[in-house]
Amino acid sequence: ATGSSPDTRSLWATRWWPESTPCTRPGRCPIDARPRRGHASCRQPLAKGRPLRRIALTIALFLAACAPGQDEIFPTFRDPSVPIASKALFEPDRYLGTWYEIARYPVFFEAGCVGVTAEYAARDDGLIAVRNTCRNTDGTVRSTIEGTAEIVGPGRLKVRFASVPFVTGDYWVLWVDHDYRTAVVGTPDGRAGWILNRAPTIPQDRLNAALEMLDFNGFDVSRLEMVPHPR
Repeated sequence: ATGSSPDTRSLWATRWWPESTPCTRPGRCPIDARPRRGHASCRQPLAKGRPLRRIALTIALFLAACAPGQDEIFPTFRDPSVPIASKALFEPDRYLGTWYEIARYPVFFEAGCVGVTAEYAARDDGLIAVRNTCRNTDGTVRSTIEGTAEIVGPGRLKVRFASVPFVTGDYWVLWVDHDYRTAVVGTPDGRAGWILNRAPTIPQDRLNAALEMLDFNGFDVSRLEMVPHPR
């Protein structure tokens, strides 16, 4: 397995958060933004027709992420004193395809989502296309988000979404069974983690193995939430 790396502060809202603005300082703002006098944030030009509710949500989450108490909003589910390792013998081609979310740690950007799937497909440029889908309890699609993943190390994916500029997410594949039927994915900062399976239901033995792997990497398995899949 690949050794541990320093803790990251990536915002895992990248899976479902439709828009994001980085914490920047005057003189380091995007070209089309101006620093606000006396503040460390940038004034971004608003797109025409953007719903006010989305604007309010984006601002609230941005301020929360920049605040000193962000750990209360983006809690960690992992003991940082425990080393974390990604899968060294990772085969990206075998990881492609559709995965069903079996369990996850409670994160606001997936609140109310059931029947969640993650789809990975190869691209001509060497990147991996990513499509995450959240569903309602009746099975209808609630939201989707698309992006790309770059393999930056054994079992380590750097994920970017076009609708969330300036933000990347570190997905570490901590474990996958021999036949690539069940996988455990987590963030090195411990703010998110998932158990994925090739089918909506998972055999108990592979679920137990996934739970053991999360525990081995310092995650608190008692805080996991099972994800239902509508039939």
